[in-house]
Amino acid sequence: MEFEQKSDLVFGIHPILEGLESGKNFDKILILNTLRTPLAKEIMTHARERGISLNKVPQQKLDRITRKNHQGVIGFIAPVEFQNIEEIIPNLFSEGKTPFLLLLDRISDVRNFGAIVRTAECAGVDAIIIPKKGAAQINGETIKTSTGAIFNIPICKVPGIDSVIPYLKESGIHLIACTEKTPTPYTDIDYTVPVGIIMGSEESGIARSNITKCDSSAKLPLQGKTDSLNVSVAAGIILYEVVRQRN
Repeated sequence: MEFEQKSDLVFGIHPILEGLESGKNFDKILILNTLRTPLAKEIMTHARERGISLNKVPQQKLDRITRKNHQGVIGFIAPVEFQNIEEIIPNLFSEGKTPFLLLLDRISDVRNFGAIVRTAECAGVDAIIIPKKGAAQINGETIKTSTGAIFNIPICKVPGIDSVIPYLKESGIHLIACTEKTPTPYTDIDYTVPVGIIMGSEESGIARSNITKCDSSAKLPLQGKTDSLNVSVAAGIILYEVVRQRN
């Protein structure tokens, strides 16, 4: 059986299965949508039990990623260990800290993600929360763009941003949606309390259902003709407003 392993890519049924059984930190696994073999089902079972993002895709997508004999399965190894937000929050409070969280609702561009991570780490964000599906892959490009900051800040993967909102609110985190669909300027919000800033995707922003669940919403003023800021720039502005108020 022919297979190849790169810094963040593993393919072939047995290499993927062996990786899962040995506890490799997979970011996501792509599996051929017509694959029905017992070993393929075993891979899917392992992935679901460990909460790894599993996407069923057509042959063409797999072939675009590698020309080698992938046997219908490709896995991406994450260079960081994902952490549990339900362990981080209590620890922050027990240490006497005021939690400062960043939630990224389907930020899919790896360079934007890396730039946001770099700024968040510099601004003192305690943890970044991302969804299992729709989030940018954490790979070499992410590491490069973050200039290694991704190794210095906890990254937490959750089933979806909507799934973690109830827990955060119950924990006393004031959730703030950064969106242009509000009249409230970002400078009018109190960030000295425990906060979770939510930034939305490059294409559609924060899901409307998530905006309605937040405690507040904030917008950045736009003076020119362009109707939006790059999400990494917008994140930098609002994160440093938190720093300004807390200092």
